[in-house]
Order: sequence, then structure tokens, then C-alpha cells
Amino acid sequence: MTDTAHSLHLNPPDSGADEKTKRRRALVGGIVGYFVDQFDIYLPVIVLAPAMSYFVPSDLDAGTATIIAAFVFTATLIGRPVGAAIFGVIADRTGRRKATIIAIAGIAVTTLLIGLLPGHASVGLWGIALVILLRLVDGIFLGGEYTAAIPLAMEWTPKRRRGLASGLITMTSPGALCLISALTLLLLQIFPAGTPDSPYAVWGWRIPFIIGAALAAGFLVYFVRHVPESEAWENSEPAAKRMSPLRQLFTGSNRRSLAQVFVLMTGVWIALNISASVLPSLTSRVAGLTPTQLTIAIIIASAASTLTYPVAGLVSQRIGRRPFYIGVGLLVAIVGGGATALLAGADEPGFGLAVLLLTIAFAIGILAFGPIAAYMTERFPAALRSTGYGIGYSLALVIPAFYAYYLVGLGDLFGPTYASAILMALGGLLITMGAVLGPETRDVDMGAPAPSRQ
Repeated sequence: MTDTAHSLHLNPPDSGADEKTKRRRALVGGIVGYFVDQFDIYLPVIVLAPAMSYFVPSDLDAGTATIIAAFVFTATLIGRPVGAAIFGVIADRTGRRKATIIAIAGIAVTTLLIGLLPGHASVGLWGIALVILLRLVDGIFLGGEYTAAIPLAMEWTPKRRRGLASGLITMTSPGALCLISALTLLLLQIFPAGTPDSPYAVWGWRIPFIIGAALAAGFLVYFVRHVPESEAWENSEPAAKRMSPLRQLFTGSNRRSLAQVFVLMTGVWIALNISASVLPSLTSRVAGLTPTQLTIAIIIASAASTLTYPVAGLVSQRIGRRPFYIGVGLLVAIVGGGATALLAGADEPGFGLAVLLLTIAFAIGILAFGPIAAYMTERFPAALRSTGYGIGYSLALVIPAFYAYYLVGLGDLFGPTYASAILMALGGLLITMGAVLGPETRDVDMGAPAPSRQ
């Protein structure tokens, strides 16, 4: 696969295309690539959950089954920072384009292989073991995709449009969640689930995985044929490219930049985990929603959030990234935390009220992602931009990943009802703190050294 990617890298798209065409193609590459990435991330969480009986024996105790299901998600989580480090170095030393091609090809292959796996009845626990292993490998490629493709897209985008471009790229995350939720709901209506030999458990779940692999393959063809290499990377100092991006990242001002974005992104991921993982189950429990009602509620909340991302990007372009994140952090803490508290404390709310509170808390909780592609790429110089972006974005996943334990601790201190609201508020405060510690980046020249906080 590496040899193929290398040959594709040596045959770039038509160099005669004008500047505007190259920018458009790079932005489309960033948007579609991130959609493919996010579509793949949500597959095991939503699509595979109703089919877990196909991979684990029915007599397995509930606790062990829950741990196995968690491993499927955790494997992807572990793979993403590893992929960010590996592909960040590839992107900074040999080019964003080559790294993206390798990563997308890897996503296509691993996703297809998962969709073809046998279940417990055929191979015992080897089936779920292979799912976990392939999700780990897939996570590495997923981390590589956004580490390479997003800096490439941002480096081609004029500075006055980077906020909007970032919002258009990142809006595909709630868009992918919305699409996968709707697709899974449709499949479950057509193909019943519940038993290991039910139509959905045996083969219905495979359809979205095959669609995901096809999307990745189609995007790979587009990227190879049309997306040019970043001029900012090509024009960066040759001596800087020969130095280890990882070594540069953990020294001097770059280390301070990494520490600052780590604080901000830790808050962002905490708020996201509450929004995407806790709020749906909280809404279902408080309002007594059926699985179908809950899926509809998630579709509504994610669809509404999709529309907020470009707006957030535009606002950050107008007022500046630093004021935006200071304000959004406070918004997450006060409004997001407040809506979560109202939902948690509601006494048998109706479907409409429950969905309204879920949508408000969800949309505010993940709003920080709107201009994140612009902000994070603006924080690091071209010679290590992919490494800085990828590691800064992915390494901060680790601490928030243990949110369930924090909820238990907060529940012991303040009572379980409002623990999720308190953790949402803490995430918002970390976003604000991280923004205060960092510089303004809106007017950064992508070919110049990154700004430092004076």
C-alpha cells in the first residue's frame, strides 16, 4: 500500500490548474475526507451496538459484554493519537498529500474487512477480537487522515476565509452522526435485530460498513486525481523538513503552543463526551424514550448542530479566534451546563421539551469544533504543522476518555443528578482557560512561523 501511495504521490494532479481551482479542490478534499473519517468513527458506536449478539455468546455475563463493547470504541480511541504521531511526521517530512492517500487507503481496507468478519457462531471470540484489532488499526489511519488532509486544506485557504472553511469541514462530524443514526434507524425498521441469528445481526450491520469503505475508496480516487500538494509545505525550509517534527514540537515555543492547545482541547473533548455519550442516555432515562424516539432525538440534535458550525467559523473570523474561544468556553459552562442540569433535574418531561433541552446542550457542548481546524493549524509553523495539529488534537483525547470515572467522583461529592452538568461546565472553563493562555491566530500567514503568546 505504501508503494502504491508513493507512486500516486509522484503523479500529482494537473499542475496547470489555476489557483482558485486548486483551493477549491483542496477544500473539497478536506470536507469530504473529514466526513469519511467521522462516518467511520461513528460506525461501531451506533451501527454495531444492536448487532453485538452476533459477536459475543449469549451466556456471557452483562459486565463482560459491556467491557468487550467498550473495547471496540476504546481501540479506535487509542489508535487515533498513534496515527496522528505517525502520519504527522509523514505529512511534515514527505508531504500532506502522500500521508492523506496512505491514510484513506487504510481506512477503506480496514472498514471493508470489518464488514466481512464472521461472528461467534463461526469462529468464537476470534470474531470480536478481530473487530477490536481492526478498529485499532483503523484508528491509526483515522488519526492520520485529519492530521494530513485538514492542514493541507487550511494551507490552501485564504486567511479571510479560514473560519468559514473550518466550519464547513467540521460540520461533517454532526452531519455524519445524523446520517448514520438515520441509516441505522432505517435498517432496524427493515431488518429486525435482537437475536444472534436475526437479519440485522447477521448481515444488516454490514451495509453501513461497506458504504463507509466505498465512501473512502471514492474519496481516495478524487484526492489522487484532483487535490494538489500544499504550497506552504513545499515552500517551507528544506532544513526544517529534515529535522524530526516530533523533536521540534516538544522544544521551545512549540512545546508551549502544544501545552496551550492541550488545555483547550481537553476542555473541548470533555464537553464533547458529555454531549455525545452522556446526554443521549440521560435524555432517554429522564424522558422514558423508546430506542426509536431516542434515535430521532439524536438526529434532530445533530442536524441542528451541523448548521451551527459554519456560523461559529464565521463568528471566529470576524471577532478573532481567541475571543471566540473565551466566549464559547463560558457559553459551554453556563448555557451548556445549565441545559444539561435542567434536563437531568426534569420530572418526566415530554418528548418535545426533552428534545429541546438535548439539542441546546448538545449544540452548545460541541460548538467549539466549528473553527477548530483553522485555529489548530494556525498555532504551528508549516514544517511541523501536521504533527502539531494531529498530536494537539488527538493527545488531549486521553484525559477526557475517563469521563465516566469523573462522573462517579462528582456524583459522590455533589450527587449524581447534576454530575454531568458540572463536568460540562468544567470542560467549558478549560476551553476558556486554554484560549486565554494562547495568542490571536486569525491573521496568521500559514507560510510564516506560528505566533506566540507575549
